[in-house]
Amino acid sequence: MLIERSDSLLLVVDVQTALMPVVERGDQAITEIGWLAAVAERLEVPVWVTEQYPQGLGATEPRLKCALPQSTRWFTKSHFNACRERDIAQAFEVAAPRQVVIAGAEAHICVLQTALGLLERGVELFWLVEGCVSRRSDEARLAGERARQAGAWQVSADMVAYEWLERCDDATFREVHRELLRPRASRPLRLAP
Repeated sequence: MLIERSDSLLLVVDVQTALMPVVERGDQAITEIGWLAAVAERLEVPVWVTEQYPQGLGATEPRLKCALPQSTRWFTKSHFNACRERDIAQAFEVAAPRQVVIAGAEAHICVLQTALGLLERGVELFWLVEGCVSRRSDEARLAGERARQAGAWQVSADMVAYEWLERCDDATFREVHRELLRPRASRPLRLAP
């Protein structure tokens, strides 16, 4: 199953200032999510961001916030499963995306519970491996495995970007390749703990 840009959105869960300094591979996650959000912006794929109890966990991490499109849709939540928040559930009903690419922190809590909630709604879910992080990488790995067993597909940012792009012979691909794909090619990346 391919990820179609016209039928998908990028959901970034709780990448917040008080949490990210204690998360394993948090810097990589911020970089990769920001990069994929830039691809999404150029391809007009919606980007949604949640913040869990920002009074205590802070706002979205500033480096990521700067990388997000102006059109990003923001949600505050108190449920670990974002699908249990009335405004988020209503937004999903209205937008009705068939596919969601999910990333964020902590993978084994809010990301996983939201992923399971989306799968229950019948959404095709794509788990961004390098962008789903926890304080302990073993918990992030376990969460990814549980999401996969529940029906999610594990993907990398490159997979998502190239599936959204679909072809290499148009101006959109040339622009995204020049500005985002080529500079990223030499950047080191760890997908497994």
